Amino acid sequence: MNEVKKLRGAYKTIGEVSKELGLIDKKNGNLKTYTIRYWETQFKQIKPLVKAGKRRYYSEKDIQIIKKIKFLLKEKGLTIDGVKKILVNNKSDLLDDNVGLGIYKGNFKNTDNFKRRLIKISNIIKEIKKLKNG
Repeated sequence: MNEVKKLRGAYKTIGEVSKELGLIDKKNGNLKTYTIRYWETQFKQIKPLVKAGKRRYYSEKDIQIIKKIKFLLKEKGLTIDGVKKILVNNKSDLLDDNVGLGIYKGNFKNTDNFKRRLIKISNIIKEIKKLKNG
């Protein structure tokens, strides 16, 4: 089947966004659209158009926010609350300020673990700044 290339800035369906983000079940190949629907309940910044039949359509802005959420949750291991704090304040610097406030999964009791986490946090901040500017 030939896929139709959408114009830049065109709204995308939840299936298209799931596919673009690689939210696909590895076992059966089904799209994980439920992940995006769940994130909508958690992050007020995601505001798709909902049309007849409750079909969701996402703007480029929505997609960028979803990409950032996925990156922070899946790639960097932040908690939902941690990502919320970052999005609400729209500052990547918040990562430095809130290391001990529960935005990361895990704990910092082990000194070596703490050092590794600080290095990871520093790298996250750099990557977020690239995403912000890119």
